[in-house]
Amino acid sequence: MGQITEILTITLNPALDMATATDSVRAGPKLRCAAPSLDPGGGGINISRAIAALGGVTTAFVALGGATGAQLGGLLAEARLATVAMAAPGDTRLSFAVTDLGAAAQYRFVLPGPVWDAQSSRDAVTAIVNAAPKAGIVVVSGSQPPGIPDNFNASLRAALPLGVRLFADTSGGPLVALTHPPAANIDTLRMDAEEAEALAARPLPNRKDSADFAQSLVSQGVAQRVIIARGPDGSVMATAQARWFCKAADVPVVSKIGAGDSFVAGFVLALARGLPEAEALAQGVAAASAAVMTPATQLCRREDAEALLAACPVSAI
Repeated sequence: MGQITEILTITLNPALDMATATDSVRAGPKLRCAAPSLDPGGGGINISRAIAALGGVTTAFVALGGATGAQLGGLLAEARLATVAMAAPGDTRLSFAVTDLGAAAQYRFVLPGPVWDAQSSRDAVTAIVNAAPKAGIVVVSGSQPPGIPDNFNASLRAALPLGVRLFADTSGGPLVALTHPPAANIDTLRMDAEEAEALAARPLPNRKDSADFAQSLVSQGVAQRVIIARGPDGSVMATAQARWFCKAADVPVVSKIGAGDSFVAGFVLALARGLPEAEALAQGVAAASAAVMTPATQLCRREDAEALLAACPVSAI
């Protein structure tokens, strides 16, 4: 294996993730819960955690604030993740998941996080540019904090040196901003099927529909490659020259938390190791398939992802 490209993940709106379980979830009575598990959360942090689980190395750029932020920073240190921290303009948020054991259902509650002003947003761009590895990969994932402009990712792409590749896994207003002129031309854009249908303003019922839409975004200069996750079906990826589909492995679903972040981890790590795009797609889908087999806020396990790779074939569309 040749030289591995350095990876920097970005989490401006991290969370202290709490997960617990109770016999049933219903309104009114006090619900006695099991002892909670605590994990560092947020899209970029989860990607760094998953890459570490897969045997890779990253640096996690995080914005931390208040007592929750200090606790989160301690968890990152315990996990031995290399970090670059900036001060957030308020307390880091808490998110929590409750599993109803009787109904075998999971409820996820996500708080908004501190409000950022324009100067904080500009400071974040400067800090990320300073932390970005030369000729490396920068991965932006997860929700943006309130107050961060929707065009933040485009502004970041414009500020990063040309040799740095920007990967974005985003949704809502930030996703819409990336897909509207002027073209940001990032390296990779990932979204799920529901987000793709909202952007396309039409159903995308089959793989070819997803591939057509993904390739149309590439032709508009949005990104050099676009990935659309089709849930348990698998993922579609398109570039200007090619379109692929990778089938998801048929596995028992314990928790869907972290599947998308595990996909990005597997995909980005494969590219950082110099693997071809189609093989990187398979690595990402295998990692996502492995993630749904783990409980609560756990991510993919390396042994599961490696075992499932053969069950995630890639075909041209």
